[in-house]
Amino acid sequence: MINQQHLWDDDAARNYDTPGEGMFSPEVLDPTVEVLSQLAGDGPALEFAIGTGRVAIPLSAAGVRVSGIELSHAMISRLREKVGESRIPVVQGDMSEALAGENFSLAFLVFNTISNLLTQDEQVRCFQNAARHLAPDGRFVVELWVPQLRSLPPGHGGTVEVSRPGYLLVDTYDVLRQHVISHHVQFGADLSDGRAARIGRTPHRYIWPSELDLMARLAGFELESRWADWDRSEFTAESRSHVSVYRLSER
Repeated sequence: MINQQHLWDDDAARNYDTPGEGMFSPEVLDPTVEVLSQLAGDGPALEFAIGTGRVAIPLSAAGVRVSGIELSHAMISRLREKVGESRIPVVQGDMSEALAGENFSLAFLVFNTISNLLTQDEQVRCFQNAARHLAPDGRFVVELWVPQLRSLPPGHGGTVEVSRPGYLLVDTYDVLRQHVISHHVQFGADLSDGRAARIGRTPHRYIWPSELDLMARLAGFELESRWADWDRSEFTAESRSHVSVYRLSER
């Protein structure tokens, strides 16, 4: 299995940001920041796996005091090119165990990142770690995709998720361990040799919404809301992702 610490290296950090496009586009970021700002209220917020600051920087600009936890030194270095430690402090470490303070009103984990933890035990510890950071009645928000096993043809171990000029995304499944490896293939004129291709792989452990809810309950949370997206649209059986808001129960 791919080592997560090696995955998010200097090359990944340099190429992670796509300003104004994809997950950095205003139509994705604006509603994300709006919801998180409302949930944080007047209190501080903590982002698990803060990365290069895609969400944390605009959330800070909206007036929320933001801190972070991040495993990758390279990603933190890229963040530091944009903002200083005094504005967005970050603790380097594993989001399932690193400590960054307490009495946060909000902790959040976006863009499927909880699935970067590759065992159920690690994912449970992530919820427990979120609870340690939160004030009473604090919230933990998780954005996560819904496993698309219905699209997996019988007898086949993979699906083509994206096919467009210059890019192909293929997901391969290990359904016994609930593991997915996403194979990102870039090819064509953007590479120096038109015959060449660049392949990157990212591993995940997929989680059903009901399993995620049980993890939350084990850590002392209750499900408060679940939407299909940051626009608070209804979550249905056809939804391909969800934004789940958990509130810390009375201790």
